[in-house]
Amino acid sequence: QVQLVESGGGSVQAGGSLRLSCAASGRTFSHYSMGWFRQAPGKDRDFVAAISWSGGRTYYTDSVKGRFTVSRDNAKNTVYLQMNSLKPEDTAVYYCAARMWVVADPPNPSEYNYWGQGTQVTVSS
Repeated sequence: QVQLVESGGGSVQAGGSLRLSCAASGRTFSHYSMGWFRQAPGKDRDFVAAISWSGGRTYYTDSVKGRFTVSRDNAKNTVYLQMNSLKPEDTAVYYCAARMWVVADPPNPSEYNYWGQGTQVTVSS
């Protein structure tokens, strides 16, 4: 089992940057593939990015490609989401999620077994 805690959210103007962190408990973090999702008020939870357990594969939704980067540091039990060139439409609560080993369909939230509590990101124009 793993517990996830996100941090790094906040308010920023359009064009700015934020780095989200997701710290995981447990000694087997390196066995988990990780995903980032976001949910705006009144909308579904949408896929943002994912990284395989080895770090060798990354996935992004089209709207963030070239602006966001997902990475992980297994020695620190942490996955990151570097967000650059932020836009008002990036405003949402951001969640990290985990599943042991391989995620067959990374953008599908039902693939993940564990979720963090979320961190708010607000981008003003």
